[in-house]
Amino acid sequence: MSLAQARSTAVQPLPGGARYATLLVHAEPGLQSSQRVEVAGRLARELGAHLIGVCAETLSPFMVSDPALGYVSDQRVVKLMEVLDQDLVAAETAFARDAGGADIQCRRLRDFPANALARTARAADLIVVSPKTGAPSALEADPGEVIMRSGKPVLVVPPHAHRLRLDTIVVAWKDTREARHAVAAALPFLLRAEEVVVLSICDDNHAEECLAQVEDVVAGLKRQGVRASAKVRPSKDGVINELMRTLSDVDADLVVAGAYGHTRLQELVFGGVTEHFLRKPACFALMAH
Repeated sequence: MSLAQARSTAVQPLPGGARYATLLVHAEPGLQSSQRVEVAGRLARELGAHLIGVCAETLSPFMVSDPALGYVSDQRVVKLMEVLDQDLVAAETAFARDAGGADIQCRRLRDFPANALARTARAADLIVVSPKTGAPSALEADPGEVIMRSGKPVLVVPPHAHRLRLDTIVVAWKDTREARHAVAAALPFLLRAEEVVVLSICDDNHAEECLAQVEDVVAGLKRQGVRASAKVRPSKDGVINELMRTLSDVDADLVVAGAYGHTRLQELVFGGVTEHFLRKPACFALMAH
């Protein structure tokens, strides 16, 4: 490797100590976990961060019930617990393999994964998760639950992604507490980006007000050392469609957004930006509540 290449790949210090020093990821046996841990491991190496893998699994009431007996069988529980412990050992082995040489630590917990991540979040600066796959599961971490309960920023890894690039970041701005939290939490990424677009999507009657808001955000980010610009788009085609169009136009690597500006129940029932990115992320998404 040449000196120039070594300099380009070295972790560069950021002003004000803005960095993710510890990452947290759910590890389990399986392809989806392998991809998620690979992304987290690569990111940890690039940031010079410590990576904690949470291997978490538990028994749901459905799993331990025995329809033939009509009650919980002790033998059935013992057998399932043996399988569970074997899964946790396999998850730890897979985590060590897929983290790819990062500075790692593994924690095995008999708990629901989202609960285990929320409990362990005190030790981390950023949590790495996968999108929702469907029905609730005792084996998978619901990213929405992790966001709501952890108090930490959450990075959602899109399917088939293997590395987070930080050429272009879009901040999906809405003047809410959640959006302000997300922007502050994303600062280590924003400082590394080549281009940051602070985007507001609103109706024509509020365009001037929205522009003033994003210009305030851009001015603050520039004072932090972020290369940021402001953009306002009309909401004629719906907020999600306009946001997706912008992400495609600028070839965004990451979108930063506040999570659950409405109640989580409203988003689950009526849909919203948060639920869209938790189910079908078009790119990496950093979300905070």
